[in-house]
Amino acid sequence: MKPIWIVDDDQSIRWVLEKALARENIPHKSFSNPNDVLNALEKDTPQVLISDIRMPRGNGLDLLQHVKASHPNLPVIIMTAYSDLDSAVSSFQGGAFEYLTKPFDVDKAIELIHRAVEQGIRNDSGSKESAGWRQDASEIIGQAPAMQEIFRAIGRLAQSHATVLITGESGTGKELVAHALHKHSPRAKGPFVSLSTSAVPKDLLESELFGHERGAFPGALTLRRGRFEQADGGTLFLGEIGDLPFDLQTRLLRVLSDGHFYRIGGQDPIKANVRIIASTHQNLEARVASGLFREDLLHRLNVIRLRMPSLRERSEDIPVLARHFMLSCAKSLSVEPKKLSDEVLKEMSAMPFPGNVRQLENLCHWLTVMTPANVIGVNDLPADIVAEATAAPVILHGESAPVNPITAKSTPGDWEGGLGRLAVKMLQDGDKEVYDALCARFEKAVLQAALEVTRGRRVEAAQRLGIGRNTITRKLQELGIDD
Repeated sequence: MKPIWIVDDDQSIRWVLEKALARENIPHKSFSNPNDVLNALEKDTPQVLISDIRMPRGNGLDLLQHVKASHPNLPVIIMTAYSDLDSAVSSFQGGAFEYLTKPFDVDKAIELIHRAVEQGIRNDSGSKESAGWRQDASEIIGQAPAMQEIFRAIGRLAQSHATVLITGESGTGKELVAHALHKHSPRAKGPFVSLSTSAVPKDLLESELFGHERGAFPGALTLRRGRFEQADGGTLFLGEIGDLPFDLQTRLLRVLSDGHFYRIGGQDPIKANVRIIASTHQNLEARVASGLFREDLLHRLNVIRLRMPSLRERSEDIPVLARHFMLSCAKSLSVEPKKLSDEVLKEMSAMPFPGNVRQLENLCHWLTVMTPANVIGVNDLPADIVAEATAAPVILHGESAPVNPITAKSTPGDWEGGLGRLAVKMLQDGDKEVYDALCARFEKAVLQAALEVTRGRRVEAAQRLGIGRNTITRKLQELGIDD
């Protein structure tokens, strides 16, 4: 994989992105000004370019213009201030893939970079496959019954124009299924246009969806076609629809109801010949109950609902997925593929993988890059992954791996019985300080779950658990948990 290039005169911004990319094992390179980037582009190209707009020794929009002229398929992410509407609009007009608003959420930044990488792969694969990532349906891998249901649903919907709502945890492959639904639909020859509603600030989201007329607002120098117009005759995929602002939910409902919309500043209605596929990791019914999502819009979107299973629910697919990712990673890096031993496949099959298929793919990429041996064993697995797995219930006496009680639904006795059997085994083996060891594992699992729910926010995690701020800080240090 080629590195991600970061261009910003602010050293602290470069440092934050460098640290985040390093945690994801993504190669990267930093620059302090656009001129150095232009010089470097004469010798090499990045996987994705991330650039600030205002810098003392250059302008990010000018850099974007140069890059798009010489490397049109290179995804460029522009960083800008939230209130800088003119610059954000100009970045889209210049062909930017997306943008980050400062200050930005690091997790969302990494997710955006992953999507930009996928876009770059689509662009490099040629015009034949430019409509979507992994167009071949065989790339949706799954032998588990839950995945077979997904395959059957795609088959049943092959001749349908119906609106589809895809639910499931992050990293389960919702957009991949949306691509497959498009490819196997009557609209397959039309465009597939994707928009993550959570990645675009509210001030720009309306323009992104419906477009704007020239002069509709300061900075609108030319007419811009929104995603609905771009997807005319094809499919519009709206990712994380649960994050759509309430006032825009009303506009979307109107489009779904009568099939027409207006550009911002426009007077003439435009016909929306578009099929909508939406996705969310949230419980929309709960958001309706809390007043955050329109019930009538939910009914419009929920014509056909597909639920993507988590990787924990189809652990039997982990070996075949892991082998596939090892081969694809080796191919992308132009290296010999490494083999996963039976022991490591068994260990991986018992892991919880809260990040689902995306996390498994990242692990395989890490193993391909970081392990020296051609045959990968259990000792080659990264320590943080092993620690995460040991925090979940273990396999005892040949039993199948129980579901993590904190991250999945189960009956109360499931995890308690597993904990009791583990205590019996430890006592029979003569382990010392069994009580303290089991309490530490329980506390670690609960704290990790709370931090996952609050996305690393300690104070909120402490409040939800009903413990003090100093207590959670001390426990995290004692248990070696990095939030």
